[in-house]
Amino acid sequence: MAAQQGPTAGEYIVHHLGHLQNKKPESVLDFSVFNLDSLFWGILLGVVGTFFLWRAARQATSGVPGRFQAAVEILVEMVESQAKGIVHSAESRKFVAPLALTVFVWIFLMNAMDLLPVDLIPAIWHGLAPSFGAKDYMRVVPTADLSVTMGLSLAVLLVCLYYNVKIKGLGGWVHELFTAPFGSHPVLWPFNFLMQIIEFVAKTVSHGMRLFGNMYAGELIFMLIALMGGAWSLSATGIGLAIGHIIAGSAWAIFHILIITLQAFVFMMLTLVYVGQAHDAH
Repeated sequence: MAAQQGPTAGEYIVHHLGHLQNKKPESVLDFSVFNLDSLFWGILLGVVGTFFLWRAARQATSGVPGRFQAAVEILVEMVESQAKGIVHSAESRKFVAPLALTVFVWIFLMNAMDLLPVDLIPAIWHGLAPSFGAKDYMRVVPTADLSVTMGLSLAVLLVCLYYNVKIKGLGGWVHELFTAPFGSHPVLWPFNFLMQIIEFVAKTVSHGMRLFGNMYAGELIFMLIALMGGAWSLSATGIGLAIGHIIAGSAWAIFHILIITLQAFVFMMLTLVYVGQAHDAH
């Protein structure tokens, strides 16, 4: 009997890029399909992040803070200082600053899932999957899922629309849609409105795509490094691949710590910038 061969490199990557879904999509625009793994890990990490922030607030004291409280206070002060420099309304900052803090912590935790070994949780799920009657697809980095990052950017867009109406009034905002940036002449109204719509769409798409692109690329690199380790053998080439797997994996993981932090910070800052722009009149 011939020995069963493992998947090829292409099959390995394609399989690991698959999602655990509620059903097979009938088309690209089938919006009834949900990526259950992204939803599960995203919600779980949101609950975890909320719990730790709640715990820090509950245990806060006026005396000498512990290391956990000090770390949270530094983070809160950093976000608050950024919010003050961008959103000048103190009333708006009561909501916007906590929102920015939540965005940073939540996205950082979701990004940090990329530091787990590529095959660890999928292997655990593979062992449990027969019990649930499911395939062993399990992606654990929600921000490497475009539907998640675009959902986050759409939420930011809704916040921006809310503040546009709240600060300028519905009539003032509609007036701005048709008179900026080229002027208030009636001939220019269609062009102004088109430019405003393009601006909203471009900001929303780029906001979500930037985070997705960086995390998707990072996840893919970890898979390629994992393939190096999977190709080892008792030969000079195989041992070299195993050593290269350890060195490359360690180096990329260390560098990736900067990436996951930076991407969370960039998404938070863009959220503040877009909300701050909603307060500005043209």
